[in-house]
Amino acid sequence: MADQFSLQLPTSRSVFESSSVKLVEQELWQREDKGLIGVLPVRDSEAAAVGSILSPGVGSDSGEGGRRSPGGSGGESTKQDAKSGKEPIHWHSRGVAARALHLSRGVEKPSGRVTYIVVLEGLCRFSVEELNARGSYHVARVSRLDMTKTELEQAEQDPDLIALSRQFKATAMELISVLEQKQKTVGRTKVLLETVPVYRLADIFVASFEISFEEQLAMLDSVDLKVRLSKATELVDRHLQSILVAEKITQKVEGQLSKSQKEFLLRQQMRAIKDELGDNDDDEDDIAALERKMQNAGMPANIWKHAQRELRRLRKMQPQQPGYSSSRAYLELIADLPWQKVSEERELDLRAAKESLDRDHYGLTKVKQRIIEYLAVRKLKPDARGPVLCFVGPPGVGKTSLATSIAKALNRKFIRISLGGVKDEADIRGHRRTYIGSMPGRLIDGLKRVSVNNPVMLLDEIDKTGSDVRGDPASALLEVLDPEQNKTFNDHYLNVPFDLSKVVFVATANRMQPIPPALLDRMEVIELPGYTPEEKLKIAMKHLLPRVLEQHGLSSAYLQIPEAVVKLIIERYTREAGVRNLERNLAALARAAAVKVAELDSTLRLGKEMQPITTTLLDSRLADGGEVEMEVIPMGQDISNTYENPSPMIVDEAMLEKVLGPPRFDDREAADRVSSPGVSVGLVWTSFGGEVQFVEATAMVGKGDLHLTGQLGDVIKESAQLALTWVRARSADLNLSPTSDINILESRDIHIHFPAGAVPKDGPSAGVTLVTSLVSLFSNRKVRADTAMTGEMTLRGLVLPVGGVKDKVLAAHRYGIKRVILPERNLKDLAEIPAPILAGIEILLVKRIEEVLGHAFENGFPLRLHSSL
Repeated sequence: MADQFSLQLPTSRSVFESSSVKLVEQELWQREDKGLIGVLPVRDSEAAAVGSILSPGVGSDSGEGGRRSPGGSGGESTKQDAKSGKEPIHWHSRGVAARALHLSRGVEKPSGRVTYIVVLEGLCRFSVEELNARGSYHVARVSRLDMTKTELEQAEQDPDLIALSRQFKATAMELISVLEQKQKTVGRTKVLLETVPVYRLADIFVASFEISFEEQLAMLDSVDLKVRLSKATELVDRHLQSILVAEKITQKVEGQLSKSQKEFLLRQQMRAIKDELGDNDDDEDDIAALERKMQNAGMPANIWKHAQRELRRLRKMQPQQPGYSSSRAYLELIADLPWQKVSEERELDLRAAKESLDRDHYGLTKVKQRIIEYLAVRKLKPDARGPVLCFVGPPGVGKTSLATSIAKALNRKFIRISLGGVKDEADIRGHRRTYIGSMPGRLIDGLKRVSVNNPVMLLDEIDKTGSDVRGDPASALLEVLDPEQNKTFNDHYLNVPFDLSKVVFVATANRMQPIPPALLDRMEVIELPGYTPEEKLKIAMKHLLPRVLEQHGLSSAYLQIPEAVVKLIIERYTREAGVRNLERNLAALARAAAVKVAELDSTLRLGKEMQPITTTLLDSRLADGGEVEMEVIPMGQDISNTYENPSPMIVDEAMLEKVLGPPRFDDREAADRVSSPGVSVGLVWTSFGGEVQFVEATAMVGKGDLHLTGQLGDVIKESAQLALTWVRARSADLNLSPTSDINILESRDIHIHFPAGAVPKDGPSAGVTLVTSLVSLFSNRKVRADTAMTGEMTLRGLVLPVGGVKDKVLAAHRYGIKRVILPERNLKDLAEIPAPILAGIEILLVKRIEEVLGHAFENGFPLRLHSSL
């Protein structure tokens, strides 16, 4: 069986030039019977066996022609090569005859050399008898050294050769078994052991080993099969032993090195690499920097002791350990917290603070006065533990901006923490460090961000916290807002006490009802009921309009909105306690103006004396060689004056409807709604301020049942039952039936509806409104359209006080209602209502339901009997 070899030969070998190849074919092809053959010296580094099965090596069988040797018959060629400046060739007396099967061009090297790949089929060993140079190649007369087929068959019967063959195959099989664990391709070698003759296996195996050149020549010279098998067995066994020893050493070293020692070794190597690269970002340097940062943090002695203990634990840990990053993040948090760092307060100037509040906020006299009182106490006693102010009011009335004004007056940093939707207690107290992904609470994280321990901290939307299985955040705030407890506030993540007594806490809420009583007790509630239309007008002209123009890149030179138009927006397009919708409508007008200005920007009109020239006309005149007259502007003249400023866009009522659409509200709504009996106008309070609520009642054939609709709560349903019971009990006194024995619900049902069924409604303040609606239905008399009412009633007819009086009166004023019926015990609440509002509304104070009915109907309501309790 012939072997195949692959050689990479440089193009400098002239034997592969096209002319030389043809010459070899012409002169030597017919001379094979004479024993002549072309020979080629092959360097040891340029030959490699194709499909080497074992570890890489250079095989002796890959040589074609002679090998380099000190002796040989190449004297003449050596002299010629020396004269031509080439490397002298040393011939070996023996070689391998091979047949070229394939020649292909290799990759061109950067130096310009091109290599070729030749696939050879080995034939036999030969001995060189005579060597001659024929131009650019050599020819040798050779004689065959390998045994013939008959001689091989006789030699294979030799017992010594059979024993050597078995020993070689056993050693080779053991080597293959060892290599099978590392290389998946060695499985093909088992097939060779069973199919290929032993004398050829010896050459194949040895060609795959990394052996010296002298050993390769020794195998080439081993013509005798016994000698060849002995040397091959020795080489295979030596290769096997070297692999076993290497594996034994590796296992021994791996057994001695523990995981930490491996990490230490790798870390030392990484440190050496960083030193070579000039990268000084070392873990030890970072820990040293962290320690210096902790020393400069100014933490108390007990906390410093705790931090040192944690730092020592960190030094013993490896960066790859799971707890390393969490311990380091914890120490960095301790180092970043402002244990002693404070904002230096300048001396409080109450006059300047008052001017700043008046400049930033219009109205809110009572609120601003309370803030000035708070600042006055801080001025007299800077370390005073002031109350926690809680601003309660509908959206858009300036609660958050008031907290910013307090921070500005105190010259302190400001941080806002939103509590809306928070249901996890860990958001306040932090997570314990035993949990994965634990982090400090929002309070500690906020103090880390502002880097001072005495900021003004706004707890926004404190009424919108929830509670579930993860705890109650509102209860966690009890410790935060209590000045006797927050000196040693304990965050679960920090796990050491932190002093919050220097923080000025301010809270905001839309309603007081959802706030737990215990938490509400720790705060001083300041209500912001909303703005009157006059206050909204002033706010819009003084604050909102300049801000909207600036946000849209406009000025008064491009857009002007008169006060009358702003007043129309307030009356017809917004009915809210705050000013957010008002600002949105102003922004809509600004956007419409911005479109016009942007369109005119590219086509500014020229001055009166300048004639505009179109591009087409200019190009045609220049093409015809004609003259073009241009206006010359003197250098002393301002070039901007040559352009006319566009006239400002003044918003009128027509443009208002074009941009904002038709009016959403009008003064005729109440009159249209109460145009039939059974409808009354009530006043309610919502989280968005006061609102007007219509109550509709109707009767139909039935069994005396009461139907309620409008997404009502339990309290308001009970108020409806109470109102119906009172009307039925006093039907005779109200002239609704001839005698009290007659059932006014005989053969009919009553349906009471609260419009806007998508809005949830609840509360007791609709009692008098329900009674008025039922009396209007049964008496078939209309309620006055200019009258609204609010109040809670008892079963005996007494009218009890309610809350949110200012909001409700302001809502009645927004709807154009002129008369408001209030409980007599709410007289004290009228002091909070601005004088201009009270001047435009008639306040009717009542004590009993009968008085309500007397004011609600035109010309009063006739009663047979007025009973008093």
